[in-house]
Amino acid sequence: MLDHRARMESGRKEKVEQILSEFRLKEEDLKKVMYRMQKEMDRGLKLETHEEASVKMLPTYVRSTPEGSEVGDFLSLDLGGTNFRVMLVKVGEGEEGQWKVKTKHQMYSIPEDAMTGTAEMLFDYISECISDFLDKHQMKHKKLPLGFTFSFPVRHEDIDKGILLNWTKGFKASGAEGNNVVGLLRDAIKRRGDFEMDVVAMVNDTVATMISCYYEDHQCEVGMIVGTGCNACYMEEMQNVELVEGDEGRMCVNTEWGAFGASGELDEFLLEYDRVVDETSLNPGQQLYEKIIGGKYMGEIVRLVLLKLVDENLLFNGEASEKLKTRGTFETRFVSQIERSLSPQSPQGPVPAHGVHVPTQVQQILVVMAIDTSGNINYKSLCCIITHGDKKD
Repeated sequence: MLDHRARMESGRKEKVEQILSEFRLKEEDLKKVMYRMQKEMDRGLKLETHEEASVKMLPTYVRSTPEGSEVGDFLSLDLGGTNFRVMLVKVGEGEEGQWKVKTKHQMYSIPEDAMTGTAEMLFDYISECISDFLDKHQMKHKKLPLGFTFSFPVRHEDIDKGILLNWTKGFKASGAEGNNVVGLLRDAIKRRGDFEMDVVAMVNDTVATMISCYYEDHQCEVGMIVGTGCNACYMEEMQNVELVEGDEGRMCVNTEWGAFGASGELDEFLLEYDRVVDETSLNPGQQLYEKIIGGKYMGEIVRLVLLKLVDENLLFNGEASEKLKTRGTFETRFVSQIERSLSPQSPQGPVPAHGVHVPTQVQQILVVMAIDTSGNINYKSLCCIITHGDKKD
């Protein structure tokens, strides 16, 4: 009897391992992804191939890293996911020529109707959040320089002018695509009328990351975001940025590599779960690379895998809860919680998610999916950025 059970358990583990093995890309496959991305990066930089390139390599008009003269009070906005952040930044001179930076910030959740309504609704809500923040910090009497971190694909025409190419990460506000984002923000502030701001710059979150990290390490010339979405930027020689006139100096390039795969570069690596996530998304066929590894989509991929395990009678005795059957209910944060619970230092023990007590075996499955797929692919993508910069020198 015990021998029979042992064979049954061994067979179940083998089936689970077979399903998980799809998430473990071989080294040659990872290199293949890297080489294809490198090719698309080159195409994105060149004027004649930019339009059809899946990695757009967008000029940011940020022409240098910080030089040390940036002191004073600034307001910072950060829009790139379901949360919006307003931050007051005080930059002063510290000891031995170092910057001294103090910040105060507040997070605001973006309502669904603002994300998917009209551009006016979205930017009026942003203006309302700014007003609330200024009230709380008694700053409405000041006209501060404002920097806007806007984490969506934008074609910059200047440091304070950028045309939204397309929404990503679940946003769909009409009337924004094809328009100047800074103009939309300025119009919303003007409509509100109870404060003034000098919008001096708009950058991508990767650029903001690179610049802020430069305060800690003056060697930093790459910025990378792995969050709701995934993207990177780096400092490029102007002679290689064919979309902007001039060969002197350098410019930060926003890769927008989340769109990689739009020309079929990833087709052979997409799993059934990836295809379902794409087909049921707001933008089918777009942002495929981001959908494979981005935080917005990881929870849903995990849910689909769990359902597959249930269908194969490998989990929960073949019975799935109604919540597990519902799209979007397994949040990516559950994966993080489960991974933390596996740590020897964790006081939590096994983590329940949506009323389902997750067995240790399944906890390990989720960690494999999160680390083996996202971690390895992100590592190769970062290598791609570094080798690209070396090649151009």
